[in-house]
Amino acid sequence: MTLSASSTPRRIAATVLTAGALVSAAALPASAHDHDRHPSRAQVVISDVRADSPGRDDGSNRSLNAEWVELTNRGRHAVNLDGWTLRSSDGHRYRFDDVRLAGRATVRVHTGHGRDTRTDLYQDRRDYVWDNYTDTATLRDSRGRTVDTESWGRGHRYYYRR
Repeated sequence: MTLSASSTPRRIAATVLTAGALVSAAALPASAHDHDRHPSRAQVVISDVRADSPGRDDGSNRSLNAEWVELTNRGRHAVNLDGWTLRSSDGHRYRFDDVRLAGRATVRVHTGHGRDTRTDLYQDRRDYVWDNYTDTATLRDSRGRTVDTESWGRGHRYYYRR
């Protein structure tokens, strides 16, 4: 078979373009979904904290529930928080049980008693969890890996908003 001088460069160019397209097509899905492999690490964050409930700390359920930590799922897909924990520096721990946080959704975890909803969860405690002056909230996934932390005090404001 004899190739003309003009058809050889066209065949080489077509082969190079085809190979480039195949490599691009194979690489795109891998990079596009790379963030989905560990959605909990980058998607769910501690977005807000109110460690010092307004008014007097009188230990009432209303005062306890005015102390909260807010979590936000910045991703588009729901994240299953079952088995995740939220912990204070003093070791107070709240374990999430059968909670799915929808994509682009926020949930507040209150200290006191209440009825859990999509937007509000309750630790059902009778005492304050978060130190008004200095503390750290740590969110861990079901495998115990730290997902996010937020600290206040020592120069930070008592009421934190990211």
